[in-house]
Amino acid sequence: MTADHTRRIVETPPRQLAWHGEDDTAAFARQLAAQPLVRNAFITLHGDLGAGKTTLVRHLLRALGVQGRIKSPTYAVVEPHEAPDGLPIWHFDFYRFDDPREWEDAGFRDIFAHPGLKLAEWPEKAAALTPPADLAIYIEATDDTERKVTLHAHTPAGQGLLQRL
Repeated sequence: MTADHTRRIVETPPRQLAWHGEDDTAAFARQLAAQPLVRNAFITLHGDLGAGKTTLVRHLLRALGVQGRIKSPTYAVVEPHEAPDGLPIWHFDFYRFDDPREWEDAGFRDIFAHPGLKLAEWPEKAAALTPPADLAIYIEATDDTERKVTLHAHTPAGQGLLQRL
C-alpha cells in the first residue's frame, strides 16, 4: 500500500536556523504552535539519535497545551495526544517500523486521512506509505547544546508555515 500522493508537492529554498540551547528549541516550538496551519500539518523530523527530535516534539505539544507525560513512541510507533481545544495530535516514531503490513493493521492510513497534527520521527522508514510532508525539519547536533536546523516546505501548507516562522 502506498500513500496518497495527490497533495501538490512544491519546493522552496530551505531556511537555516541555529538553536543555541533548549530555550531556542522551546521558542521555535511556541512559534510553530501559534501558526493556524499547524493544526492539520504533517511535519517530519530528521536527525541522528540524540539530535533533539523528541525534545522539539515535547516543546511543541506543551506549547499546544498538552498536559501529562509526553514520551517517545519508539516502541509503540505512535502516541496519540489531544490539545485542550480538541486538536488531535499523533506523534509517530518509525525507527523500529519494518513491516508495511503494520501500516494497515495499526490504522495509520485512517489517521493520515483525518484532520489533525501528525509528527513523524524517522519518516524515511515509512516514506512509501506517508503523504508528502508539509514541513520537514532537519536537526543536526553540532555539540552538546548547539543545533543546526534546516526547514524544507514540500506543500503549499508547508510554504505557509515556513513563511510565518
